[in-house]
Amino acid sequence: MASEVNASSPALNFSEKKMDQPSGRSFMQVLCEKYSPENFPYRRGPGVGVHVPATPQGSPMKDRLNLPSVLVLNSCGITCAGDEREIAAFCAHVSELDLSDNKLEDWHEVSKIVSNVPQLEFLNLSSNPLSLSVLERTCAGSFSGVRKLVLNNSKASWETVHTILQELPELEELFLCLNDYETVSCPSVCCHSLKLLHITDNNLQDWTEIRKLGVMFPSLDTLVLANNHLNAIEEPADSLARLFPNLRSISLHKSGLQSWEDIDKLNSFPKLEEVRLLGIPLLQPYTTEERRKLVVARLPSVSKLNGSVVTDGEREDSERFFIRYYVDVPQEEVPFRYHELITKYGKLEPLAEVDLRPQSSAKVEVHFNDQVEEMSIRLDQTVAELKKQLKTLVQLPTSSMLLYYFDHEAPFGPEEMKYSSRALHSFGIRDGDKIFVESKTK
Repeated sequence: MASEVNASSPALNFSEKKMDQPSGRSFMQVLCEKYSPENFPYRRGPGVGVHVPATPQGSPMKDRLNLPSVLVLNSCGITCAGDEREIAAFCAHVSELDLSDNKLEDWHEVSKIVSNVPQLEFLNLSSNPLSLSVLERTCAGSFSGVRKLVLNNSKASWETVHTILQELPELEELFLCLNDYETVSCPSVCCHSLKLLHITDNNLQDWTEIRKLGVMFPSLDTLVLANNHLNAIEEPADSLARLFPNLRSISLHKSGLQSWEDIDKLNSFPKLEEVRLLGIPLLQPYTTEERRKLVVARLPSVSKLNGSVVTDGEREDSERFFIRYYVDVPQEEVPFRYHELITKYGKLEPLAEVDLRPQSSAKVEVHFNDQVEEMSIRLDQTVAELKKQLKTLVQLPTSSMLLYYFDHEAPFGPEEMKYSSRALHSFGIRDGDKIFVESKTK
């Protein structure tokens, strides 16, 4: 448990010393403030992951901080590292570090922090003005153990990205969103370790730029290109397979795709299983049902579309829908997939249109004494209103009538229509049924 420190402790002088730094708030200053016992109490129990190291000589604050292995220090106004010996003493166990939305503009300061966190695997530097300095390879070398790096809205240049890729041999996930990229610059050496690339909300409109990502990252498993206004996939099918041989998931959400041929080309990625295609111009004219079914039918290997699993039943329904959708289209305009599905299911007839609206009237036989009269009755009226309609025909006052309904297809006998306020449609009356009228005085 953390020990108590009195007012004369060097611990208080530590914070005062950091406050005097002219460059702004340091990483160590913010760390000491946020994870002091007053702000971050020590807790025991499974899943908490709190670490309180033993006090080394020369580190007066050590007993007072309760540091978890995941440090979140976003939006704290950090501009510099602070005392590197203190960082090394406190952060030897830290594996994840969020420094997003601070004021770090010098890669050397970032390097001072990261080089003293030897277990670091995840680093978030989003929304720091790091484009104001050049990342040298000696600085980038301190990141060598990082597996997940987030540089969203950092305006990191491609030169910076290339340096990072050279010095991070174990990098698996890279986030480069909101960096105003209009082009992609390829490094001299490709990065085989990267599996996931988020590069959303940039301005990559031409496929000639996107294809460079396949060259840079041949092991890429997941590519997130949402909000990039990509106009078309301008690449032969065999070339696509070579460019992205391991791609399993791609997001083209809110891209500029306008052709079904672009959707068909996704079949060229040999391992593709998951696709996101919401908000593209191509699908705007279609209904929600048509969008999903037409896409599912065109992508036979995709098992998840827009985040939802495609079941075997849904795939068959979609493929049958696809055949019927194009059945009346001129042969020269029918997609190739149509002929593949005809081979699988045969030519399907259009589904019959069934009117499920309730019947509004019926032609019935009215029997009274020895008379039989065929007449049309409205089914939205009540028994009392039917009696008024029959009054002239049977020459009886309504108060003297007894009505019986006989369903000509039912095995039961006539049913008395005894409740005056009951609607006729509730009897299920259909054409050909019979209404028997008797007099109460008979």
